[in-house]
Amino acid sequence: MLDDRTTAETTWPTAYPQGYAVVDVETTGLARDDRIVSAAVYRLDAQGNVEDHWYTLVNPRRDPGPVWIHGLTSAMLSDAPLFEDIAAEFADRLADRVLVAHNAIFDWQMIAREYARASATAPVRQRLCTIALSKELNLPLPNHKLESLAAHFGVVQQRAHHALDDARVLAEAFRPSLHAAAEGGVRLPLLECRPLTEWSDSPVTPRVGYQASYRGSSWRPSRKRPPCPHPNPGRFEDGKPLKQGMRIAFSGDTSVERELLEDRAVEAGLHIATSVSRLTSLLVTNDPDSATSKTVKAKSFGTPVVDEAAFTQLLRDVAPAES
Repeated sequence: MLDDRTTAETTWPTAYPQGYAVVDVETTGLARDDRIVSAAVYRLDAQGNVEDHWYTLVNPRRDPGPVWIHGLTSAMLSDAPLFEDIAAEFADRLADRVLVAHNAIFDWQMIAREYARASATAPVRQRLCTIALSKELNLPLPNHKLESLAAHFGVVQQRAHHALDDARVLAEAFRPSLHAAAEGGVRLPLLECRPLTEWSDSPVTPRVGYQASYRGSSWRPSRKRPPCPHPNPGRFEDGKPLKQGMRIAFSGDTSVERELLEDRAVEAGLHIATSVSRLTSLLVTNDPDSATSKTVKAKSFGTPVVDEAAFTQLLRDVAPAES
């Protein structure tokens, strides 16, 4: 384990945040109506030193989902508190801090939905994704998995996919990352968090092979995405990685919430296209034979098409933009 108090002499940027909440949540799945089954928070000071930590199980009031991943059974969660019972304590841990997570958009969306269900909002205004930070630091990682980031900094993981241990590992890996950024004058990749202000648990009809979709809710955040900073390198080629700047379009239902997929793509340096044109690099759809305008245009233009599962794999290793 890294020594939390062993620091190099660093001129600390005054614009850096004054505190962080390193978070990990385990969930029943990845879809919009999935629930949190456990949560952990490590609170860190401005320089990444651990102040305290907190962990709780959460009764999701539904099947726990992939028990083979998080190890939490229905019996283990039956007497756990409901999210509304721990919402205040969770909020105290997050208040006035930057939420830090590995693939932060996922953890933030899950947390925001739980608070919306509880008719509340999480006191989080900014998030920092450690995947994005590792890219800003140009760390020589073989991939963007948490285990690779941990190995790079010599952090030993004891229980993968246990919220408390994942949060501990990330906290220990985040601290040297934060110091490397400060020493190198690297801008932290901070993004705004937009809490949900309403929630509708309308019933949905599951499709075979899909998790429940988000179509039952009328909620959709209103926001304007910043322009992609990278030029379009052209079309995706099978067998090669995605490249930053590629124009990605989506069509049809997805098992993971569309906005979550789009946010992951934006954080990876890709451009989200609202329509398909000759400049589109890739169309993502689970139903390539449908007659939507996007799939029809993709066929006429010869635009490459992949399904959601393949796209999720490609997102793990997006090649940097060519200088």
